[in-house]
Amino acid sequence: MPRRAPCDDAAVSARVLIVDDHADFRALARTLLEAGGLEVVGEAHDGASALEAARRLKPGVILIDVGLPDLDGFELCERLAGDAAVVMTSSRGASTYRGRLAASSARGFIAKAELTGHALAALAAPE
Repeated sequence: MPRRAPCDDAAVSARVLIVDDHADFRALARTLLEAGGLEVVGEAHDGASALEAARRLKPGVILIDVGLPDLDGFELCERLAGDAAVVMTSSRGASTYRGRLAASSARGFIAKAELTGHALAALAAPE
């Protein structure tokens, strides 16, 4: 039997788009997610580039920072929801955004300090 990658699950598309305005975090997130068995297909530094990248790359999962320079992360989440599982992230804890998260179409939230491939795959899995 072939050995499966840590996040190899037919129910979860392992193709990820990372959206964050900080290049250092995008690089760290890429490293963490790829170590967890996910394929990072692209990165975007703001909402406009995220919309274009999502259209072009067709990721299964989009990790979006709440604080983007041109577009609120929650607004971007609503624009991107449907074709991909959207997971929000921030350096702040989930309790900061509890009401907004509940009202959004995001599958969930991961604090940046807690990001792993397994955590993202678990939130992105179909309900």
